[in-house]
Amino acid sequence: MKSQKLLYFIAMTMFTVAMPVGVMAQDNAGQNHALRHHHYQIVDVGTFGGPNSSFLLPSPTGKVLSNSGTAVGGADTSNFDPLCVDFNFDCYVSEGFKWQDGVVTRLDALPGFNSSFAFWASDNGLVVGESENGIDPLTGGPAFKAILWGKGGSLIDLGTFGGNDSSANAVNSQGQVAGEALNTVSDPYDGVFFMSGATQVRAFRWTRSQGLQDLGTLGGPDSAAFLINESGQIVGWSFTGSTVNSTTGVPTLDPFFWENGKMLDMGTLGGTFGQSFALNNRGQVAGFSNLAGDASCHPFLWDKTGGMKDLGTLGGDSGQAYFVNDAGEVVGSANVPGALGCDNGAQNQAFLWKNGVMTDLGAPDGDACSGAAAINSWGQIVGGGDDCNGNLQKAFLSEDGGPAVDLNTLIPPTPGLQLTGAVYINDSGEIAAYGTILNGDTRAFVLIPCDENHPGIEGCDCNLVDMTTAGQSPEPRFERGGTQRPSLSRRTDRYHLRDHGQPAR
Repeated sequence: MKSQKLLYFIAMTMFTVAMPVGVMAQDNAGQNHALRHHHYQIVDVGTFGGPNSSFLLPSPTGKVLSNSGTAVGGADTSNFDPLCVDFNFDCYVSEGFKWQDGVVTRLDALPGFNSSFAFWASDNGLVVGESENGIDPLTGGPAFKAILWGKGGSLIDLGTFGGNDSSANAVNSQGQVAGEALNTVSDPYDGVFFMSGATQVRAFRWTRSQGLQDLGTLGGPDSAAFLINESGQIVGWSFTGSTVNSTTGVPTLDPFFWENGKMLDMGTLGGTFGQSFALNNRGQVAGFSNLAGDASCHPFLWDKTGGMKDLGTLGGDSGQAYFVNDAGEVVGSANVPGALGCDNGAQNQAFLWKNGVMTDLGAPDGDACSGAAAINSWGQIVGGGDDCNGNLQKAFLSEDGGPAVDLNTLIPPTPGLQLTGAVYINDSGEIAAYGTILNGDTRAFVLIPCDENHPGIEGCDCNLVDMTTAGQSPEPRFERGGTQRPSLSRRTDRYHLRDHGQPAR
């Protein structure tokens, strides 16, 4: 039995969603841009003896790569899992991993024959996720428990509200955790909140001093929390009642904003279904909402002062926002003109929304569609190109609103290696991506820029790449020097690594 939580994350992050008419779009995809990019050194995180490793796919966004350079996810062991939890797209037992400074640390699961997976790393080294926990007697499938791994790797079981499942989805540097946990009240809405169970699911906040706190709901039976910022503000989704809508098959679902003990209904753009995917440290929230009739959806940006703002479209009728940085810049994926529907299979392109303007970032060369997964404080954007049917093909980087560039052209040539998606970029310009290696296995990779903030990396080419992207294959030429991003206040010797770039097995 596969993990419905991870399957839903996968389904929601195929970047094949739509976007409607509202704000004038600005198309960069066909313009001639002379772009200068850094090269990247690439590190295969490796596995614990099995074939695959991966990061959490961002929907909602998991902070899988902290600003201090900690990457977290899951990696296969050599043991076969008869329950086939499918954390790494297969049926091997997974262990969570924490990668930093070239060292991979195993994040244990709960005792027994269980898998674990890490979803989020705080900037001071705290990690949260979930561990398999045997069989849920009410469903017959695997049970899961919310886990906090301390800075030294210590494992804390955060518990439940009496039910059989829970998940820790986000943690800040204060050790405040946001997540979801089952209680003992029977409930029919299985899987809507990434959790397969027979009882109600409730959003929680956990602290070491207060333990698990039920955040309540917006009036319906279920809620879940997925995001937390450094101020302790929490964002998630909740049913607002129990009446099932004919258009969606579930009760009305609204995003919520929790602060100082109060859950605020963020509302929708007229439909009966909305979800929040990203939260910044200013309390701004990005996501999507159905429009009236639930036939289409739009990306939104929300804050307490201005409420929910419709970000518009690239000419089609639907779209979704996946990330917002602290400057209020939003990225996501939007339908192009003529494409209809807030579902997979639509013609879509990655977008940047900034200062009221939506820019089409295009797709990496050869890909028909694309979606942007994350943007850092310097305006660097990462995501993936796809075939418009949910099959990711090339990871991309966009800088300063320029066109999407295939990240595979910015790393050292490696036979058989193909980066298919990038899921996160931190404020140091380091990238969490995934892709396939020569034998077809899937791996989690960390990409480290060859720039002034990362000196002394073995094998790094510090020349800049001038790349003209005008609907043709990029032909790189190399120059030394050029404009550099602002230096960050951080250690600069983190990547003087032994065996840099080698998989950890």
